[in-house]
Amino acid sequence: MSAASSPTQCKPMLIDGEWINNGSERLVSVNPATGQVNYEVCAATPANVEHAVAAAARAARAQNWSALLPHQRAEVLHCISERMSANAERFAQLQMIENGKVWSECVAQVKSAAATFRYFAAVCETLGAEVTPARGNYLSMTAYEPYGVVAAITPWNSPMTMEAQKVAPALAGGNAVILKPSELTPSPALELGRIALEAGLPHGVLNVLPGSGASTGAALVEHPGVRMVSFTGGTASGKRIALAAAKKLMPVALELGGKSPHIVFADADIEAAAQAIASGIFEGSGQSCVAGSRLFVQRSAYQRLLGAVLNIARSLRVDLPDAKGAQMGPIASFAHRDRIAGMVIAARNAGAEVLCGGLAPGDVRLARGAFYLPTILADIENNAAIAQEEIFGPVLCAMPFEDEDDLIAQANATVYGLAAGVWTADFARAYRVARRLEAGTVWINTYKQLSIATPFGGYKESGLGREKGISGVRLYQQTKGIYVGLGTP
Repeated sequence: MSAASSPTQCKPMLIDGEWINNGSERLVSVNPATGQVNYEVCAATPANVEHAVAAAARAARAQNWSALLPHQRAEVLHCISERMSANAERFAQLQMIENGKVWSECVAQVKSAAATFRYFAAVCETLGAEVTPARGNYLSMTAYEPYGVVAAITPWNSPMTMEAQKVAPALAGGNAVILKPSELTPSPALELGRIALEAGLPHGVLNVLPGSGASTGAALVEHPGVRMVSFTGGTASGKRIALAAAKKLMPVALELGGKSPHIVFADADIEAAAQAIASGIFEGSGQSCVAGSRLFVQRSAYQRLLGAVLNIARSLRVDLPDAKGAQMGPIASFAHRDRIAGMVIAARNAGAEVLCGGLAPGDVRLARGAFYLPTILADIENNAAIAQEEIFGPVLCAMPFEDEDDLIAQANATVYGLAAGVWTADFARAYRVARRLEAGTVWINTYKQLSIATPFGGYKESGLGREKGISGVRLYQQTKGIYVGLGTP
C-alpha cells in the first residue's frame, strides 16, 4: 500500500521499508480550518515500536548506511532534498490541512526543509575529525561514530522543518532513525519516509511511527534499544523524557517551550519594530516556540509602539489557509484553540485589558474552524500567569519598563530562555543587553530570522543541547579517542 493513501483509506506506518497497516489503532486527522475529517492514520502500538526498533538495530549493525563513505551518504541526502523540492506542493498541502498554516508559510517551510537536507549533505561530506596534540611517542586522534538507533519526536506546529532538522543530521551522522511525528500532523513524516526510500536510503534506516506521545512516544523513549532521543515540544513532556533518559543514562536533545521577551527601547525604529513584533507573535497564529509573546517597551515609547502594533494586528487577514492573501489561519486543533481562549479569559478576569482580539472571528465562513483573532493584552504584571505560562497562540502581553536594569530583571524572570529580541539604535546597548539576556538566541533590530547553519537551543527550562549548524551532526554522534603507538614504549 502506498503512503499516499486516499482520504477514505487508513495511512500506514513505515517499518523496515514496508508500509504497515495492522488495523489495531487509528489516529483521526481533522482539518482545523473546516472541522472536517481528512483521513485516518495507523497509530503505532508498543508491538510496532518493538518491530521498528529491531529493524533499526539490524540496519545499524549491518552498517549498510553508517559504513558508507561520507560522500556516499551525502549523495542520498541530496537526493532526498531534490525529491522534497519536486514534491513541494504535496508536502505543503499535507501540512496545511493538518495544522492549518497558511499556504505561503507551508510552501516556505517545504523549501526550508529541503534546504536543511542539502545543508547537512554538505556537512556530511566535508566534516572532518581531529588529530590531537600528543604527549608521548604516539599519534592521537578523534573519531566520531553514530549512536545506532535514534528516536526523533517532532511537534505539530512546523512538522516539515522540525523533521528535517532532526532526521537530516541524524542520518548524516550514520544513525538509523525512528521518526515519531505528532498525532496531529503525521503525513509530512510519512511522505518523507516515502521519498527517502525512493532516494535509496536502505530499509530500516528511517522508520516512521505515527502515534500519541503517551503511548508510541513513551514506548520509544523507554525502549532499551533506543540509544539517543531528540525531542521538540512542551517543557512538561521534555521533563518526562529527560527522567526516562536518566534511568537509561541515555543522551537527549530537548528543544522545549519559550516565553520570549521582545524588547523595544525608546530610540528604536518604531515602525520597523512594530512590524517585527506583529509577525513575531501572529505569524503561524503564534504557534512557535520562539514567538515574541512578552513585549517590553521603554515607557516613553510605550503608547506609540503599542498603537503601531495594534494597527497591524487589527488589519491582519484571518482566513482559510488557502484563501488568497490569508495572513493567519486557524489554531492547529480545537482543543488548543479552547485552551488559548481559556487563558485569555482567565487573564481578563484577573484584570488584564484586552486591547484587541480575545475571541473567535465573526465571519460565518470561519465558524466551523478553530480560528482565534490576534490578541493584545495590557495592564498586566510580568509575574501574572498569562505573562509566565507559554500560551503558544496569537496572544501578546504588553508591558512597559523604566531602564535597562529594570528590563533585564523582568525579561529574565521566567523559567524559559529560548529566544529574545532587542530594538535600539545604540549598538553598545544592544550588545550589552543581548549578553545579559538568558536566552539561547537573541535578535538585534530583527526577529525570527533563522539559519540552519547557526546552533539553536534554549537556556533553563527551554531545553538541553543545540541543534543545527556543523555541531548539529555531532549531536547525533559519540566521540572516540584513538591512540597509535609510533615506537617502543
